Amino acid sequence: MPIIDHHEEAYISLMRGLKDLDLRGPYIPSDLVLIGDHAFPLAMNNRGQVLMAASLYGSGRIVVLGHEGYLSTFPALVENALTWLRGDGSDNVSVAVHRNVKSVADNLRKSSFQAEVVGGSQDSLGVGVYVMEAYSVGADTKELVAFMKAGGGVLIAGQAWSWAGGHPKQNTLLLFGGNKVSGVAGIYFSEHQGDAEYLHVYPQIPSSWMAVVIGKDFEDDLEFLLEGISEFDLQNGVVASELLIHGPLAFPIGTTEDGRAFLAGAYYGQGRVVVITHEGLLKRETLAPFWNNAIRWLDEGRNGVVDVVPDLHEAFNLVHKSGFNCKKTDFREDLSVFVCTAHSNEHVKEIQDFVAEGGGLLIGGHAWYWAQTHHGQNPMTDFTGNKILNKMGLSLLEKIIWEGSYKATVPSQAIKKTYHFRHLLHRFAGHVSEGEELTAHEEECLKKLGGDCANYLHMKQQQNIICTDSCPAKSPRDHLLLSVGTEVYKVCPDPDDLLPYLINNNPLMPVVYNHRIKIHVNTAGAEEWISTGLYLSPGMKTYLAIPAEIVNKGWQIQIGCQTDRLHAEVLKRAPCVHEWFPVTSEMMQVWNLWGGLLYLVARPKTQVKGLEVIVQMAVPVPYYKSGECVVDDNGGNVKGLQAAELEFDNIILTVPSDVVRDLDRPEELAVLWNDMMKAIADLAVIPHKFPRKEHFVTDVQISHGWMHAGYPIMTHRSTAAELVSTDHARSKGLWGPIHELGHNQQRACWEFPPNTTECTCNLWSVYVHEQLLGINRAQADPIMTPTKRKARAEDYAKGGRKLSSWDTFVALETYMQLQDKFGWDAFKRVFAAYHKINNFPNDNHGKMNLYAETFSQAVGMNLTGFFKAWGWPIQTATEEKLSKLLPWSDHPMVQFG
Repeated sequence: MPIIDHHEEAYISLMRGLKDLDLRGPYIPSDLVLIGDHAFPLAMNNRGQVLMAASLYGSGRIVVLGHEGYLSTFPALVENALTWLRGDGSDNVSVAVHRNVKSVADNLRKSSFQAEVVGGSQDSLGVGVYVMEAYSVGADTKELVAFMKAGGGVLIAGQAWSWAGGHPKQNTLLLFGGNKVSGVAGIYFSEHQGDAEYLHVYPQIPSSWMAVVIGKDFEDDLEFLLEGISEFDLQNGVVASELLIHGPLAFPIGTTEDGRAFLAGAYYGQGRVVVITHEGLLKRETLAPFWNNAIRWLDEGRNGVVDVVPDLHEAFNLVHKSGFNCKKTDFREDLSVFVCTAHSNEHVKEIQDFVAEGGGLLIGGHAWYWAQTHHGQNPMTDFTGNKILNKMGLSLLEKIIWEGSYKATVPSQAIKKTYHFRHLLHRFAGHVSEGEELTAHEEECLKKLGGDCANYLHMKQQQNIICTDSCPAKSPRDHLLLSVGTEVYKVCPDPDDLLPYLINNNPLMPVVYNHRIKIHVNTAGAEEWISTGLYLSPGMKTYLAIPAEIVNKGWQIQIGCQTDRLHAEVLKRAPCVHEWFPVTSEMMQVWNLWGGLLYLVARPKTQVKGLEVIVQMAVPVPYYKSGECVVDDNGGNVKGLQAAELEFDNIILTVPSDVVRDLDRPEELAVLWNDMMKAIADLAVIPHKFPRKEHFVTDVQISHGWMHAGYPIMTHRSTAAELVSTDHARSKGLWGPIHELGHNQQRACWEFPPNTTECTCNLWSVYVHEQLLGINRAQADPIMTPTKRKARAEDYAKGGRKLSSWDTFVALETYMQLQDKFGWDAFKRVFAAYHKINNFPNDNHGKMNLYAETFSQAVGMNLTGFFKAWGWPIQTATEEKLSKLLPWSDHPMVQFG
């Protein structure tokens, strides 16, 4: 089972029964820094600061709270922690509580635990869990770590910011008491204060793109390491590997001019590591001054034994010459610094524990040759050096750094001028999520970031970017992956390498080659999508041969029909899944991480006839066009395809492929939709041939509403079956889809937003159902029954006939009363009249008076009394214009006084 699964189980156990954590109050916690595979947050504030965390070390466990006050503030959390810390299946209920946090023992009196107050960890032997504050760590650090490593549980709480304030020039990560224990397990109390907030407890481990990316600035470390160093000599036959720096406590020391690292350092647990990406450089005389600095940095003033493996004989001589106490043996535990290569499979776990518990590691090696000679294996996880280094936030890549002489970094400029994968990914996440501006240097590094994301995912071997209807993305982490993953894929120099880690189910489908598409276009005042009947799988690349006549003429290639951008808290798909490419050359290569239907997009007022586009390779989709045959080169097998398209005289339906699998008579559906679109045109008094075909697109999630109008009209996938069913349309109707088509017929000159925005579009729903489908308005929508209609009008009148209440179905009743009296022909005459009117008022009051006048003229009757009864602001001038017409004095609103 992957580590992440264990983390989720542990988190659920630790937070069981907790709904919230109110951290507001007198306590100011430390922000905790987490590294390695085993540490995970329990409480994270809105800034991404970790205030509580847990981890594993050896056979034991640890829970860290960012302030000792939390031990008494959250007794339920403490009991959960003690239960988890004693280990799965353990019945050891004994708990040793340090006397400085005696209140914990007092709170446990009524629990199942047997708490004993002790003076130090030496009194905790034999217990299951030891509870302490972070300031009680003394000379018994080794015993505490050994206790935890052997299977004991440690609950430690405190903050380090006040200690750091009193020790301004000391290294908080290594020297603060609590870190000497918790740091071994990858959790550090930092010198930064955490914001104490009221936090909800969610079922998932908390995460945020704002979480700490670099645990310290490393300027003091670089000043020590680079003292007297002006350049690094990588000349004379050395071919080094590139190094990926991904840990929050890892940092570059030596880089090329374009930011690729060959030398780096890191903190890991209570120890340190320095990595050079070719073992031959450990013996280089010109680098001796740096190795002198590095070993002193790794030794941390202990003046201990420096052990060099026998394979590095020349490196041993170099170190010995510098005056260090050197031994030439294989790994042993009584060392201060261990010098080795990245090519030995021995002692991997022992070396990691050695560093975690305070040792120094100097390691050299390259991964590119191993990768070339171990086909089919993953260098990020299978190469020995990376088995050691990955947990420390460093990884050797198969990419090569060629020989050269490279200038040393200026320590004060290290963070701003050098490349750090985690830091840039954090900055890029802020750019994508919050619109933060990137520096010119950061912009230049984006392509490298894309490649490093692929390498990082190779190391993690996780596939976490897909979300579905049944498994939606809810957490900030999932949102970030969906947004940033898409953008990183675009800038990645090797997107095919990254693809398997972003899309985990990408089946192969039959394709067609050199598919020719004839283009006949005559667009009016809006752009138009031209369907190709082709689909690109996620990440699939293809070339399009474009006729010169449309190159650089505003045309675009579009992949994906779901063009809604989502801003929801729960995501069933990525926020943006379509891609556009401007047509700028006669040969275009296109692709989309999410795949999708392939379209050509023609700009407004474009006339083209008989041109041909050739698509090199694509998947044919089930596609029907009125008057043409069904195109289905998959032999009817549409399994795995996301969409099918049905194109009729005035409308295109893009639906999931499975809903057309049993569509035996598409021509019947074509007749129905052709008739419905003619009916829509008839009421709007426009030609039967639309200037641009309407387009329905179904999606697992849309930006707002159950459906929404536009081009295309978007609707949820669950309505797709109704769109392609003649039986459903003729028996139950299609109120919602016709409502959206009605939206597209609304005109500003006779609309009174916001009152009529969701009202007048329903005129088309009523008209099509009654005039074409033979379904009366009350059957089409139960809200239109005579009883409900009368009640709405009566309530409106009794409420004072205020226009603020005149909207949606209340407003629709106004139009229905007109229709009941004068019929649909009256509306057609009104809409026809508006086609001839040139000057319109801009305000609702003026437009309402024009509508009252236009409708009155169309029916030959003075309707001002009727509209006034509905609260319309009818002006005296309008009444005077219509005074010669017979008034409608017995209108339905009279009955309400």
